[in-house]
Amino acid sequence: MKKTAFVILGLAWLQTAAATDDGWLKRALAVRRDQVRTEAAWAMQQLPVTVTAASCDRSAGGKHDFYSEGDYWWPDPKHPDSPYVQRDGQTNPQNFVAHRQAMVRFSRVVGALAAAYVADGKKERLEHAKKHILAWFADTATLMHPHLLYAQAIKGRATGRGIGIIDTIHLLEVAQALRIMEKAGVLRGVELEAVRRWFRDYLRWMTEHPYGKDEMNAKNNHGTCWVMQVAAFSSFLKDTAWMNFCERRYKEILLPAQMAADGSFPLELRRTKPYGYALFNLDAMSTICQILSKPGADLWQFEDAARKSIGKGISFMYPFVQQKNSWPYAKDVMYWDEWPMAHPFLLFAAAAYGKEAYFRLWERLPHGSEVEEVLRNLPVRNPEIWLVKL
Repeated sequence: MKKTAFVILGLAWLQTAAATDDGWLKRALAVRRDQVRTEAAWAMQQLPVTVTAASCDRSAGGKHDFYSEGDYWWPDPKHPDSPYVQRDGQTNPQNFVAHRQAMVRFSRVVGALAAAYVADGKKERLEHAKKHILAWFADTATLMHPHLLYAQAIKGRATGRGIGIIDTIHLLEVAQALRIMEKAGVLRGVELEAVRRWFRDYLRWMTEHPYGKDEMNAKNNHGTCWVMQVAAFSSFLKDTAWMNFCERRYKEILLPAQMAADGSFPLELRRTKPYGYALFNLDAMSTICQILSKPGADLWQFEDAARKSIGKGISFMYPFVQQKNSWPYAKDVMYWDEWPMAHPFLLFAAAAYGKEAYFRLWERLPHGSEVEEVLRNLPVRNPEIWLVKL
């Protein structure tokens, strides 16, 4: 068969693997055709870079331990040697970010290669992604330990914090790519088991360590992102107990406690970056619905006793994404101009509700950025891999 139709060739593979979301996958691939090609070409040239490639003398951990620092904590100008002080919403540019950048790069490489495979069916994409996967999770010389004991540390105050767990949202697309790799037969045997062991250990740490429990019980986007991660990782592990737990938590905790009657997220709107945080939390909740929805349990259609739903949340934000100047709340103190992007909640909701307007808005918004704040807060960069039914 002549390999001239980048998208159609990919769909032939998908139809044998599972089927598509009513053509929305095909349309999404058509929109991002050139971007998928370009990012895959870049990703095929990248060698693995893990946490072992950089270190910080402020970390209480070792070579294989992920380390990051609280974004909004700064030296006290009156007492330079004293514990850091908080400036909410203002990122300290002197923080150690090398491990976070390495994980974002890892996610971008693997996500791009998985998306290209969905598009063109070439297994060499996944074979190259596997080199990065094994470096992070299996190779004893370069792997990351499966915990976040030293994430979001604050000089003079904490060697690590539970809210640091949000840093591993960048493993979301890695976990989804792993499901595709397993389905394709690229990752199997002892290699697959080694990666599964890493994620089992990390899931256990996330759900049993006090940091993990603190993050689970967070009232805002941190609690949402805990559920989103556990949902993604347990889906890869086929751990139905934790998948069911996440479904219940979404229905009984996240939606009722975080959403107001009008569909807004009051806890996010109180922040110094209300627009960005509202978008971020909506993306995370929508991704939970995308991961966990199944026949007989469609979270896209779920309403709680107060008639709150993800659909209501999307309806609330849609006008402000469509016309940002209509935003009635305060502007974000930083990165106001960088949002909105082509947020995954728009594409996922278009497919879930058959809303053409959502798709058209997603289509015309920016689909890529090199701004670190955007990269940090937009972990779903390759929505095609989430539209595949596995």
